Amino acid sequence: MKVTDFAHYVNKLIEERKPFAVATVVKIEGSSLGKPGFKSIIDANGNIIYGTLGGVCPESAISYYAVEAIKSNQPKLIKVFLEETEKSLKSSLKSTSEDEVHVETFCGGVMHIYIEPYVPPRRLIIIGQGGKDDVEDNLIKLGKILDFEVIVIDHKPILTEEPDMLITDLNFELEKFNFQSNDAVIVLTKGDRDILVLTTLLNKNVPFIGLVASSKRAEHNINILKEKGFTDEQLSRLHTPVGIDIGAITPAEIALSILAEIISLRSGKHYPHKK
Repeated sequence: MKVTDFAHYVNKLIEERKPFAVATVVKIEGSSLGKPGFKSIIDANGNIIYGTLGGVCPESAISYYAVEAIKSNQPKLIKVFLEETEKSLKSSLKSTSEDEVHVETFCGGVMHIYIEPYVPPRRLIIIGQGGKDDVEDNLIKLGKILDFEVIVIDHKPILTEEPDMLITDLNFELEKFNFQSNDAVIVLTKGDRDILVLTTLLNKNVPFIGLVASSKRAEHNINILKEKGFTDEQLSRLHTPVGIDIGAITPAEIALSILAEIISLRSGKHYPHKK
């Protein structure tokens, strides 16, 4: 394996913001075609993009674990037993470890394979209305602390915090923005462009849309969106007033409550919603 080729594929996947895993043989016992240092790059669908672990047998088994590692964003150390068919079947039935796999082959050895996932950082996209907004500023600050990639779309912001990307084009067409499956979008349009922005986001299937608004404005907007034909299922992606109920009062606390809701939903937790 050429180091330059390996780096090329890794960098390409990172630039394209595609999740992947690198599986590396770290140790072998007995006979194995794969040797320590053999690597494979595996995409989120279990396809081997580059490299080898020493043959189809271990690679087919490791692809499953690579996909699971990507989903959980947690590394795994897998022990692969290369055994004859009868022994492999018996061992599989007896095994209670999730980190062991028994593969049918005549090699007879054992491979220890470390799987390291690479998942692009989740993006926090803030749509502002221009001018000074302390909630916007605190969302940028806290979002970066929490390892979000923070993108601000605001034609004339007054910021003390610097986002990872700032789009200030007055005529920026939101429908042309490349939203992704793990984006969280916070809308700070303060009523002026609520419906226009929310309509675009709902049509783009953004998974988490948070509107900062009073309960009265939130209800008013939802009623308009229903009149426009959006279903309850579509509107379930709209969280407004966004933020879990922590008794937030200050802009920093409001930003914290918003990010807490995003994180809690990602983790499958449900806490009382701000009213």
